[in-house]
Amino acid sequence: MEDLSFHHQARTRAGGTRQMAIIGVVASGNLEVLAERVLPETECLLEIKTAAEGFGEVWDAVVADFVERYSPGGLKFSINDGGARPDTVSLRLAQAVRLMAEDEQ
Repeated sequence: MEDLSFHHQARTRAGGTRQMAIIGVVASGNLEVLAERVLPETECLLEIKTAAEGFGEVWDAVVADFVERYSPGGLKFSINDGGARPDTVSLRLAQAVRLMAEDEQ
């Protein structure tokens, strides 16, 4: 098991008022993402637990691209990975940001 952590500065705060969102499922080739609005407005933190060791550089590239595209300021992401491919990681992170952008009911 490998633990990775990536801290980035985002351009802007993530939209919406939702405080927390969960997307995905921990399964072979998939991952679970928990997003929480707990950081200052331009900070973004991604903490990853993965059984696929040795892919830190790939995770770094995927995370950097995600932060650049979506500017998820204020959000902390906790990721439980089941061996997801980079495109699946990008999809789940985008889905989490979309859920966070919704207003709480």
